[in-house]
Amino acid sequence: MHMAPHRGNNGWGAHFRATFALGVPLIGAQLAQLGIHTTDVVILGRLGAAHLAAIVLSSAFFFTIFILGSGFANAVMPMVAQAYGRGDPVSVRRSVRMGMWVVLLYSVLMIPLFYNAESILLLAGQKPDVAALAGTYLKIAQWGMAPGLLFMTLRGLVSAHGRAGIVLYVTIIILSVNAFFAYALVLGRFGFPAMGMKGAAIVSFGVNLLSFVLLTAYIQSRPDMRRYELFVRFWRPDWLAFREVVHLGLPIGLTMLAEVSLFSGASLLMGNIGTLELAAHGIALQLASIAFMVPLGLAQAGTVRVGVAHGQGDHLGVVRASWAVLAIATVIAVGGGVLFALIPTTLASIFLDKAGEDSAAVLAIAGPFVVIAGIFQLVDGLQAIAAGLLRGLKDTRIPMILALISYWPIGFLAAWFFAFPAGFGGIGVWFGFLCGLSAASILLNWRFYRLVTRGMPAARPI
Repeated sequence: MHMAPHRGNNGWGAHFRATFALGVPLIGAQLAQLGIHTTDVVILGRLGAAHLAAIVLSSAFFFTIFILGSGFANAVMPMVAQAYGRGDPVSVRRSVRMGMWVVLLYSVLMIPLFYNAESILLLAGQKPDVAALAGTYLKIAQWGMAPGLLFMTLRGLVSAHGRAGIVLYVTIIILSVNAFFAYALVLGRFGFPAMGMKGAAIVSFGVNLLSFVLLTAYIQSRPDMRRYELFVRFWRPDWLAFREVVHLGLPIGLTMLAEVSLFSGASLLMGNIGTLELAAHGIALQLASIAFMVPLGLAQAGTVRVGVAHGQGDHLGVVRASWAVLAIATVIAVGGGVLFALIPTTLASIFLDKAGEDSAAVLAIAGPFVVIAGIFQLVDGLQAIAAGLLRGLKDTRIPMILALISYWPIGFLAAWFFAFPAGFGGIGVWFGFLCGLSAASILLNWRFYRLVTRGMPAARPI
């Protein structure tokens, strides 16, 4: 069984069409995933402040562990894309199968953390009732970690084949299933028992499992993907591919964790400034998070497009694929930034009850934050795209170092300096974000430019 590598059409139109075809479903899937979390927060918020605080804490705890593991799943995407570009089905199978091995092993190693979540949260100074609710949720929800990461691993295979649409369809299905069953089991509707946090956790596990089952069923139903025989002799190790998943995946996971922790750390800084500032910061960050789903989906498309072209030894294809992704991301980011600058208060008011006693004060603070979030979209988007393009070349360790320097010594220190010594307060934290993400954007794009102009390393088989 051998796939003959073929070079694609390198016309600009073909590159833009291919980027949209791959990027739009991946962006949609990212937005739908965000919708799942938002649905859970809205439903559990109806049970009171303790339950709302518990789901926010639980989600942060789960997401921190998940984001590190997702680095291994994300490593499979460029490995598969390059092997597919080379016409090497054996390496495609090895990459996906060992990616599944790594995320399963990672999920098993994380079990003790989930079982001790309540104690960890208490040590972190959380209230006992909230920590108890979060602990209950995490003991059940943790079983969704493995299928969730397996789904992300298989996403690399379908994306390399240009079938990212299925990722969007599956995510929309689980968004709908999650909304129905979370409403039913958390609040006790449609004849179901009211199970509160336990109900939410069972649904979380269920939708993660369903996503993996549906994507596996799709792969097994398509002759061009079933021929990889992913599950035939699944127990047979391939240590070279296993090591490559770990080698590429750990820096990706650590980079994403460093960025997430920058925002968590900045929220702590904002909490020291004041409660109203923290509420306004939360609103601006939520808007920025929604906007960030666009470059995140495009970055994944960039990883695949660059990876396939690199695997084919098509240097012009790599250059044009990367320019197409960067151009689309820039246009969308500028459009979003203009929108944020023109109607910041209108956008912020979506997240507030206007009748609330503090609403006017929070809106007044949130408006300038949202304007800066608009500028922030451009640099945040470009650094995400650059990281995705570098992954397409399987370059993850140097980008990790560049990103870590940008986020913490530059970004966090600038946020602290502008907020406190310089006396800018809350808006100073956002100036710090701009400094850190601008540095990441410049350094990562420079790194990609250097690699491509200097001549790329050969895409070797595993």
